[in-house]
Amino acid sequence: MNRLFFRFFILVMLSISAAAFIVYFAINRLFGDPLDSIARRQAAAQIFLLEQYIDQAPADQWLDRLNKVREVSGMRFELVPLGEVRKQLSGIDAAGFERGDVVLDIGRKAFYRRVDLAGERYIGSNDEALVAQDLPIDIGFALSMEAVRYLIVALVLLIPIAAWSRAHWQGLQQLSDVADRFGGGDLAVRAHMQPKDSIYPLAERINHMADRIARLLDSQRNLLHSVGHEIRTPIARLEFALELLRDAAENPALDKRINAMEGDLRELKELVNELLGMTRLDAEPHLQRQPFELSAALGHCRDTLPPAEGMVLEMALAPELGHYSGDQRLLERAVGNLLRNALKYGNRTVRLSAVRNLGGIQVMVEDDGPGIPQAELERVFEPFYRLDRSRDRNTGGFGLGLSIARKAVELHGGTLAAGSSALGGARFTITLPLA
Repeated sequence: MNRLFFRFFILVMLSISAAAFIVYFAINRLFGDPLDSIARRQAAAQIFLLEQYIDQAPADQWLDRLNKVREVSGMRFELVPLGEVRKQLSGIDAAGFERGDVVLDIGRKAFYRRVDLAGERYIGSNDEALVAQDLPIDIGFALSMEAVRYLIVALVLLIPIAAWSRAHWQGLQQLSDVADRFGGGDLAVRAHMQPKDSIYPLAERINHMADRIARLLDSQRNLLHSVGHEIRTPIARLEFALELLRDAAENPALDKRINAMEGDLRELKELVNELLGMTRLDAEPHLQRQPFELSAALGHCRDTLPPAEGMVLEMALAPELGHYSGDQRLLERAVGNLLRNALKYGNRTVRLSAVRNLGGIQVMVEDDGPGIPQAELERVFEPFYRLDRSRDRNTGGFGLGLSIARKAVELHGGTLAAGSSALGGARFTITLPLA
């Protein structure tokens, strides 16, 4: 946000500077060089002396008056041949000189003018030019005055622009904070502005959008929660009916089919439990924080895993893990989901490690399975997303375990990332802040 208004300020300053140059060149083009006008004002007394005293003398007294001015004036008046002056002038100045105008040379602090166009002043006067040097011309001071004028204009423009921009900046900053909090899960946050505020219409539209998103998410959660609870009842009835069928049939040929049906029911029941777990995380984002021992919690995650034939679970926990203040149940569930995923995809070895450093606590779960393609490292955390079934030697799973694990970690202000393991398979890294 600060960068936006800094760029706006720079744009305004550049626009004012460009306007000053445009004004200068426009005036120069239409009315002549402004610097020439400034120099003429500074040399006005000397030009007046020439035009009103020397030029008004009779032809036989013109040179006498010029000599008197030479004696009393601090300037140098000289009569030089026309050729010398013509070599120094070009363009508009040369044309004005040939017409008999007073032509200023700001750099040399001098002016030039032909003595006479028709030779009426004295003999040979039409072949000479009058040069006045050491004129009191100070363009630097004049430019400083012009710069002060433009600076005053710039400040007069910038003050109301700054006041107008500050109101916009405060409103946009508030909207930015609302967007950050809303994106962080605080669906009740809204932008509170007065109708007189400049971005009030934008704030109202954002509030309406937030209301609609909150209603849609609430409806989705309610639907999932209701459907999950409603499905539990027929599942329980089916389980009871299968038990009765097994007892009544007493036919070994049906046992295999009944076992398959019970397996399907267990899978459906697990799916309902996962869905309800997702909705609870969304509906109750507040954590029940309390200190707990990390090593004991990670050991409990290992002990509650289902048996996996042929798999070896290695533990590499740093001795200084200590305690952590968080929701132990949620974090154990996150680590447990990662361990079950590793046991599912690993070939023989799964490793659980944890370290504590200044940056926080890191818990890593690695396996020696086929790994995760680089393009799918983020997609594996999407709900119901599953890797190519040809990479999964076991059936089952709904693609919710990793999504639930990431949500549980993010509620603690941490991150969960996927990568490649030194064992050859996938590595999932949980990073938890200490505060």
